[in-house]
Amino acid sequence: LGQKTDRTPLWLMRQAGRYLPEYNATRAKAGSFLGLAKTPTYATEVTLQPLDRYPLDAAILFSDILTIPDAMGLGLQFAAGEGPSFANPLRTEEAVKNLRPADLHHLQYVFDAVAQIRKSLIQDGKQRVPLIGFSGSPWTLACYMVDGSGSDDFRHAKTMMFNRPDLLKHILEINIQSVAAYLTEQLRSGAQALMIFDTWGGLLPDGRYQDISLASMRKVINQLPRELNGQKVPIIIFTKGGGLWLDDMAESGADVIGLDWTMSVAKARSRLVEKNKIIALQGNLDPLALFASPAQIGAQAKKILDGLGTAPALKTGLHPLDGHIFNLGHGISQFTNPDSVTVLAKTVIEYSEHLRRP
Repeated sequence: LGQKTDRTPLWLMRQAGRYLPEYNATRAKAGSFLGLAKTPTYATEVTLQPLDRYPLDAAILFSDILTIPDAMGLGLQFAAGEGPSFANPLRTEEAVKNLRPADLHHLQYVFDAVAQIRKSLIQDGKQRVPLIGFSGSPWTLACYMVDGSGSDDFRHAKTMMFNRPDLLKHILEINIQSVAAYLTEQLRSGAQALMIFDTWGGLLPDGRYQDISLASMRKVINQLPRELNGQKVPIIIFTKGGGLWLDDMAESGADVIGLDWTMSVAKARSRLVEKNKIIALQGNLDPLALFASPAQIGAQAKKILDGLGTAPALKTGLHPLDGHIFNLGHGISQFTNPDSVTVLAKTVIEYSEHLRRP
């Protein structure tokens, strides 16, 4: 919300994941990834694990971005070592025309998990940290729905974009409805902020990004409640590889723009202030910096904070570091040493406090 803070808040994309031994133990109990994600008790357990280990400032719902197409009947499956895939990808005109919005009843396990996590965050009558809900963006979901699995280039989805834009538009409109309804229900279940992950927006050509991915996210944002129980609901958007479209993202209606490691947070802040855009920023340490030595991890985190410290303040009366949420530029790698995150958190907390001292 661009408010004054004593230090820079910190959370990590994919903070509950395979780099944590306790996560792997819970996943083994669940029997599979889907067993983990679809059982609210397990989803709650792994959501809280990084908070018990590190001084993080937010919990993010443990789930998967592909829950929505699964609830559309595309048949989500996870093969060992191969990642997610769909039994029924949208490869024909008939399949696309038969597509219907996600049935929210099939996503009740997600909403139950949100409610259980929110309840579990209460200790001694106080909530430990806020809870972030999330969804994949309409375009990113379409990539998986058309190609049927992960890909380096999502050739089938992009071919459809060039050859049959009418079919892609139909998929996107269905996804917009579904994502908006899904996120709204997460809010009603207890989420307090929402994030839209546009993991594959950076694959699009300039112009197509604005017309396809960003326009779809804007339509979602326009349908979301912006206040709940008297509290403003912050919306975060993140496009991997989207730094060059910063000015366009600033017009999306989001409160926070997430950046990957290819864009300087300081430069982004300077550009936004110059255009009088009061938008917070999130990011953006390269996740692979966590494979470096403790000294280098600390140095890289300080470099981001030092850079922002020389940029203009978001608004009068704030420190230049205010309105920034420290995060990675993408999800944490499963091969990361958990102790490296300890170093990162300690550095961000202590150094951001130091920089704010008069």
